[in-house]
Amino acid sequence: MSTLVEIKDLKKYFPVGKTGIFGKHTKLLKAVDNVSFTIKKGENLGLVGESGSGKTTLGRTLIHLTEPTGGEVLFNTGKEKIDIAKLRRNELRHQWRNMQMIFQDPYASLNQRMTVRDIIGEPLVANKLASGDELNEKIKDMAVLCGLKTSQLRRYPHAFSGGQRQRIAIARALIMHPEFIVCDEAVSALDVSIQAQILNLLKDLRHELDLTYLFVAHDLSAVAYACDRVAVMYLGRIVEMAVTEELYYKPKHPYTEALMSAIPPDDPEITMQKLFVQGEQPSPVNPPTGCPFHPRCKFADDSRCVNEMPPLKEMFPEHFVSCHYAESLSLKGALQFQIKQRESTNKKQVEYLQTKRTKILAKL
Repeated sequence: MSTLVEIKDLKKYFPVGKTGIFGKHTKLLKAVDNVSFTIKKGENLGLVGESGSGKTTLGRTLIHLTEPTGGEVLFNTGKEKIDIAKLRRNELRHQWRNMQMIFQDPYASLNQRMTVRDIIGEPLVANKLASGDELNEKIKDMAVLCGLKTSQLRRYPHAFSGGQRQRIAIARALIMHPEFIVCDEAVSALDVSIQAQILNLLKDLRHELDLTYLFVAHDLSAVAYACDRVAVMYLGRIVEMAVTEELYYKPKHPYTEALMSAIPPDDPEITMQKLFVQGEQPSPVNPPTGCPFHPRCKFADDSRCVNEMPPLKEMFPEHFVSCHYAESLSLKGALQFQIKQRESTNKKQVEYLQTKRTKILAKL
């Protein structure tokens, strides 16, 4: 599988605080700090992490909705690699045909004064890609593909539910047939039953239109269902990245282990005991030295973890970890936390989960 997007040392710093005598800001908020990874063509890459970790800023910076401070974002067109971070405004306008974004809030991302037809067709009109009957046909085809009825095209956004509005937003993002889509919390504002519909729609569209997704989300269950690989972000950096099953069942970073313990079980009779990390996430304005997770990590030491930034290295094939002691740590995956809770309830259920876990780990 070829690489579609390659990110190298990407940075996004926001100036905060007072300015100095030369007009420069005295402090910088490091929302994205030296991030490097690749997105393969046709895959769905999940991006998870707690609030304030920089996920949304990373997604917006990838497609240059937010101006990057430094680094490269190389988009593979098939003929050449284009650095999105260095394009001028008129060049970006052309490149945005190949990359779009689905925003978190379907209520705020749609113009309430425009009909559904005008909202979906606006990218084609603005870029002068279609008009007249051709425009109408493309709008109708995309609306139907996204689960809307042609009779709804003359209505306004306020007449629709949250799930229907998100379908409108998806149709608008796909009308120019882009290759790369950033889904920024695309289902988090929806009811659980509607989330499943939108996730299935995105999966179907991905295969039908040969799309590539960056799926930003808080819901780890939704990420596990939808994504091929998952990257874990903490304080502006990628701390672990692997194939979904391997990351969920064989985590190698302490922060990932804590996230796995927070996944709600599929059985309502199970009461999960979360693995809480100590303290709160440090401020990106004044990040800690060395490993960014060391103030909250129970495995951290006072020398190497405090003073040295661990590189994001490939520990196993397609499994990258940013931790000095990843090779020596024995961490728990999602199923292991469920087994621990089952032991005091039903031995048959314990045996079932252990067998299930053994089969999954054997495939990795």
